Amino acid sequence: MSIATPASSDLLRRTFLEFFAQRGHEIVPSAPLVPQNDPTLMFVNAGMVQFKDVFTGKDRRPYQRAASSQKCIRISGKHNDLENVGVTARHQTFFEMLGNFSFGDYFKEDAIAFAWELLTKVYDISPSRLVVTIYNGEGGFPADDEAAAIWRKVTGFGDDRILRLGLADNFWTMGDVGPCGPCSEIHFFHGKEPDVARFGEEPRIDGTGWTEIWNNVFMQYERAEKDGPLVPLPAPSIDTGMGLERLASVLQGVTSNYDTDLLRGLVDKAAELSGKPYTGGSADDDVSMRVIADHARTAAFLIAEGVMPEKQRREYVLRRVMRRAIRHGHRLGIDRPFLHEVALEVVRRMGETYAELRDRRELIARVTEDEEVRFRSTLKRGMKILDERFDEMRSSGERTLPAAAAADLYTTYGFPLDLTQVICAESNFGVDVQGADAIIKGAGEADGPIDPTAAVDPAHREARAKLAQPVVFTGYEHEEGDSEIVAIVRVDVQGEGDRARKVRALVERAEAGATVEIVVRETPFYAESGGQVGDVGEVTADGARVEVKDTQKPLAGLVVHEGVVSEGALAVGQRVHLRVDHAARSATRRNHSATHVLHWALRKVLGEHAQQKGSRVGPDVLRFDFTHNRPLTREEISRIEDLVNEKILTNAKVTTEILPMDEARRRGAMAIFEEKYGDTVRMLTMTPEVVELCGGTHACALGDIGLFKITSEGGVAAGVRRILASTGLNALAYARGVEAELARARQVAKAQGGDLAEKIGKIVAHERELEKKVAELERRILEGAGPAQGGGGGGIDAMLDGARDIGGIKVLARRVPDGTNPGALRDLAEKLRDKLGDRSAVLLGAAVGDKAQLAVMLSKSATERLKAGELIKPIARIVGGSGGGRPDMAQAGGTDVAQLDAAIAALYTEVERALAS
Repeated sequence: MSIATPASSDLLRRTFLEFFAQRGHEIVPSAPLVPQNDPTLMFVNAGMVQFKDVFTGKDRRPYQRAASSQKCIRISGKHNDLENVGVTARHQTFFEMLGNFSFGDYFKEDAIAFAWELLTKVYDISPSRLVVTIYNGEGGFPADDEAAAIWRKVTGFGDDRILRLGLADNFWTMGDVGPCGPCSEIHFFHGKEPDVARFGEEPRIDGTGWTEIWNNVFMQYERAEKDGPLVPLPAPSIDTGMGLERLASVLQGVTSNYDTDLLRGLVDKAAELSGKPYTGGSADDDVSMRVIADHARTAAFLIAEGVMPEKQRREYVLRRVMRRAIRHGHRLGIDRPFLHEVALEVVRRMGETYAELRDRRELIARVTEDEEVRFRSTLKRGMKILDERFDEMRSSGERTLPAAAAADLYTTYGFPLDLTQVICAESNFGVDVQGADAIIKGAGEADGPIDPTAAVDPAHREARAKLAQPVVFTGYEHEEGDSEIVAIVRVDVQGEGDRARKVRALVERAEAGATVEIVVRETPFYAESGGQVGDVGEVTADGARVEVKDTQKPLAGLVVHEGVVSEGALAVGQRVHLRVDHAARSATRRNHSATHVLHWALRKVLGEHAQQKGSRVGPDVLRFDFTHNRPLTREEISRIEDLVNEKILTNAKVTTEILPMDEARRRGAMAIFEEKYGDTVRMLTMTPEVVELCGGTHACALGDIGLFKITSEGGVAAGVRRILASTGLNALAYARGVEAELARARQVAKAQGGDLAEKIGKIVAHERELEKKVAELERRILEGAGPAQGGGGGGIDAMLDGARDIGGIKVLARRVPDGTNPGALRDLAEKLRDKLGDRSAVLLGAAVGDKAQLAVMLSKSATERLKAGELIKPIARIVGGSGGGRPDMAQAGGTDVAQLDAAIAALYTEVERALAS
């Protein structure tokens, strides 16, 4: 069997999976890009990630061999290819990894034989263009002579084609922690004549040279803690990975991944939008087109999984990628939003293979376009600021943009640091990246790193090891049940305040008063998952009782019941009775079922783009986040409420089925962003229109939900809105609260017999009129206050006394009567600036209660040398505050009123410093 070349990437992917299916491998769908229950990774970066717990023996599957085509992103941590994207022929942030896996079944001999047969017999790659590498034995581990012997036997290669490399190349680790082991890579030579002497050289810009195409990892060890020792795995296993893009470049006869059918169409789309030709070379325009193609693909896949561009963690990574693409479009001269068009080309080309792209097509387009519109509105302004700064730096001889300036570009204009670096580099300037990063993270703005130490607590791993199989959940059918205690985790708190931390340890027995996590073999308690909070209730035995305050799933297959031993004592091996709090479970069921009907109603009223971004449901909370880029109108909220309540009144039965994922999708089931799905799924049907995948607990019939009422709606992030709602008795309590509030309002407004809104309108109008009169009186008092604080006569002209000439600019700093509101402060500063005339700068300050208020005004001509926003920042720090504004006007506030006079006087020093630089 062999395939004809050139072959489409779809055929290559299908051929790979069929090859291994015929050899007893279970074909497993790609896991989501966002890792589930794994805090050690930002994104899935390899095919083995979804099998990590299988390799370590903490999870079991009904198969010992598997194969997959896994979506991957390498853009953070150990595997970060961002800076190489578009520059080299073989790097992307997003790619597909073909892999075959053995969980304690076959090992090196079969893995090597499978790889060689597939590459040389099925894909028909000439062995003369291949070399292999093995581990040479660095780091205290022996050389992989076994793999070398197998390769010699299978290929007939000598030592000139079986190359030995060190830890960096041939010992694979997923990250700082996790499974690892020696590996054997297969390299292909792009070019006319294979030249083994060139091995080790970086491939040329056009892609010619030796390139790794497949890595066979022999999983033998695990590192449980960062920098900790390596321990042998329970059973040696196989993990392989072959980039589909690199394989396609080989079998489609091109040297660049960007010329394969996976990416070339996207590159051509970028070229079309720019109106420039793509030559496939290393010119700046070609690099920009390749960056746009890659980044559009990454953006489309992440948005399809519910990641939205924001300032935190994964969201910030997406924003950074999108803004880099937008910047490259700007560089190409594309003067309108374009990224959504390239993202839609991704959907068109890959939507059949990855249904989430097709299902969320409208969402992908809307989010990418909205982000670009927002960024373009600040890009021009940020570029102008940088150009001005470059002029200043050239004059002063500086070559590095200061940390504060780079950080300000991020916090004020949303410029990622790497984007600032690119712009600076184009003008031959550096950036104090380390300093800027420290400022941004100190302000809590940047994405925090994924912390390997935040991984599963060792006590939980020990508890899971005591289970012969995963904890069985019986809560769909029952709220009570009996089981045996397998493990008790005692929880103690060490430290106080921000330094407090939980310390866990396995114990055999727990006495009254102890905080514990109880592990049993089967439980009716639902562990928090998919937005539904964990159940509460009690665990009892002879003379003993634990009040369960929460139920969690800290590790796949492990459920812990968190609570306090309120009576007696519990011991491992003891039989216990578990009872879920019925009232709390019922309220949670109502709220959870309502979220699914709400999801349908939102799409019905707002459009298919309005898809779930997140949720939290419990007895007293129904929070639902969804994608939408503007506030809901009162009419839209009413229509959504009507649709949900109409469904509830049908009292339709809520049914659940366990189905293969493909079957559920064929029957119209909608997948939710935050859920983790396996090969089989739980499909929930609440009328033919409301069919979704969900593992939570639900009402038996829609009528059980009772009344549904939206209590609030607002924005929580760019393009994401949040609804809070109530059902059942909670909705009744909300309605009664509104009635009571209205009654109080009538009483206070003395509108018992009249129209409340009309009466409140008259009160507000009267208040505004009074505010105008007060503001006018305050202005007159200020203008007649004279040169001294608090009065003294002389009027506004007398306040000009003391103005200084600094470098040809008239500078005035004054304190005005305390209590002056910021608006009046700003107006008076503007009048004084105008009185001083051209090339002038004014700062006024006042104490308002326990706060210091400052305002700076500059004449237009003065802004050629000074910037109000930059002047006020160091002055504001003197009063323990911060501020900012435009080049001609800025305001600030602080809490240290005692330093107000010192801050005002500092204007003169800051102007001198700014002019001198």
